[in-house]
Amino acid sequence: MKLTFATTRADDDALLIHPVAKGGEGGFRRAELEEAGNQLIAEAALAGRFEGDAGAITEVFVPADGRVARVALLGVGAGGEEEWAKAASALVARYLIGGPASVTVDLTGVGATLAAVARFAAVIEQRSWRYDIYRTKLADKQKPSLTEVVIVGGPDGVADAWAEQSAVTQGMALTRELVAEPANIIFPESFVERVTRSVEGLGLSVEVLDEAAMRALGMGALLAVSQGSIREARLLALRWDGAGAGAPTTALVGKGVTFDTGGISIKPAAGMEDMKWDMGGAGAVAGAMKALALRKASANVVGVMGLVENMPDGGATRPGDVVTSMNGQTIEVINTDAEGRLVLADAITWVQRTHNPTTIVDLATLTGAMIVSLGNEYGGLFSNDEDLARQLLDASTASGDKLWRFPLAEAYDKLIDSPIADMKNVGPRGAGSITAAQFIRRFVDEGVRWAHLDIAGMVWSDKDGIHHAKGATGYGVRLLDRFVHDTCEG
Repeated sequence: MKLTFATTRADDDALLIHPVAKGGEGGFRRAELEEAGNQLIAEAALAGRFEGDAGAITEVFVPADGRVARVALLGVGAGGEEEWAKAASALVARYLIGGPASVTVDLTGVGATLAAVARFAAVIEQRSWRYDIYRTKLADKQKPSLTEVVIVGGPDGVADAWAEQSAVTQGMALTRELVAEPANIIFPESFVERVTRSVEGLGLSVEVLDEAAMRALGMGALLAVSQGSIREARLLALRWDGAGAGAPTTALVGKGVTFDTGGISIKPAAGMEDMKWDMGGAGAVAGAMKALALRKASANVVGVMGLVENMPDGGATRPGDVVTSMNGQTIEVINTDAEGRLVLADAITWVQRTHNPTTIVDLATLTGAMIVSLGNEYGGLFSNDEDLARQLLDASTASGDKLWRFPLAEAYDKLIDSPIADMKNVGPRGAGSITAAQFIRRFVDEGVRWAHLDIAGMVWSDKDGIHHAKGATGYGVRLLDRFVHDTCEG
């Protein structure tokens, strides 16, 4: 969809939308309309109980300059960023399908802030994302009809502010595409191809390790997950050096299990198709790196994605097997469906040895226990550093990608001690998300700030949200971009 900014409104037949603040009855009247038109708008607002609440819409046809104009009032509540975001989401939900081809949003005299309008424009783009390439028999009324949104009369500088938001939106689109694709299309090798093609020419340095290279480095934990699949594992690293040599590096590490059967500890059949999005952490890292490169962030960031497929063939890892990780620690594999932490263990070790980051943030659709704890409203946050935890929580609030912090403690750590190896990959049933985080923590070097984000309930949604329709959400891109913007850029 095309989104543009203009200083004046074109004289055309586009649906005209007027944002109205809660209690802002004066916004019902438009100077360019005849008195009869203004009266119709006021009556429609009264009949529809429209009071300007964020996301509320009422619509009417009115006389204007000898013709009939289609006008809608769009509630923006008290006018905060989140309320403008809700308004944008409601606009798209109402008009994307079966509505007008063009919409003009007239901000003249509204008094919206620069940040609010930029967020409004971003959500229009983000909420209108669809992935219909496999739907060959859509009826016309099921296809998007809205092709253009023009925003008129916004504050000075809104186009520049939108440019940064657009970079994030493009990063989210990459993440959502990766998550939405089925596992016969996106697997480790094709994930690498899709991402490298998407970021080509943006100035990111790219490094790819195949299985032979990882085996030579001793990455036995990651490869233990992959060994039951005919799809070879890959490790993909994208680096952005926006702050120059000598500046500290932040590492973003993503779990990329492109399909997770559970391996020998196989999952139940019901719902297993959802496991195509078990690479949502790696997808978020890919999207975030694209966003940082597009907006030329003044920070040094490396994004690492451990990519595997977890399948149960005759060569697969068995429960009870002991594997050796890249940093030499041994792991008794109690449950082959607790595979993501094995991937992260070696990916984190590799990035520390190769890029020497001062801060690591890993993202993973790691545990069903996280969904039990938080549902689909928050991702879980674990960290070894109070300042880092606070920075991520602040970024989550500002971006809308919500996080909730969980504890780490020695008592939980003891639950994953093994009688025959350095550790086992699962603890008891209780505190499953916490023991998973404790496992990953054992691979973080002393002095490195680290946070683990368990986003199991966040990368796919069965209901519409502010930034997304049902399906892939793009969760994590806005969060990581805001974190880098607020804490890593001078």
